[in-house]
Amino acid sequence: MANKPTHTAFTVREYKTSDGQEKGRWLEIGAAWVHKDGKGFDVALEALPVDGRLVLRLNEPKEKAE
Repeated sequence: MANKPTHTAFTVREYKTSDGQEKGRWLEIGAAWVHKDGKGFDVALEALPVDGRLVLRLNEPKEKAE
């Protein structure tokens, strides 16, 4: 896994704000690399979600601030 990861792993916990809005708190917990054949991933986690959900998001180039 020497290459840069292609995805970032997050745990997402849903909660309600004081005014009743539903929101999600995203916490980065690891990274993932696509297999060479494109049919799977290697996932390295620094933490395990106790509840909520696990989300893998594609790493995309960040836009430059003007």
